[in-house]
Amino acid sequence: MKITSVNVRKIEKEGSRMKGIASVLLDDSFAVHDIRIIEGDNGLFIAMPSRKTQAGGYRDIAHPINPEVRAMFQDKIIEAYNNIKDEDSKKED
Repeated sequence: MKITSVNVRKIEKEGSRMKGIASVLLDDSFAVHDIRIIEGDNGLFIAMPSRKTQAGGYRDIAHPINPEVRAMFQDKIIEAYNNIKDEDSKKED
């Protein structure tokens, strides 16, 4: 499995830890949307798309099965987010 495309939409909402939303294309044939980019206490991390359960908790709709695949998703998404952030700061200069 290979990530063939990552699209990130930056979100600027004051007081929010959510910094963006990503969509990932796998092997040019399967898309995962609404992956949230969150600013945590130890830096950025991703949260997979989820929905609220009847009990009030949340359950992932799609998610990596092992740590290696999660790291692959997170690395590619954070890289794309940082590239957009860098482009925005160059435009401001």
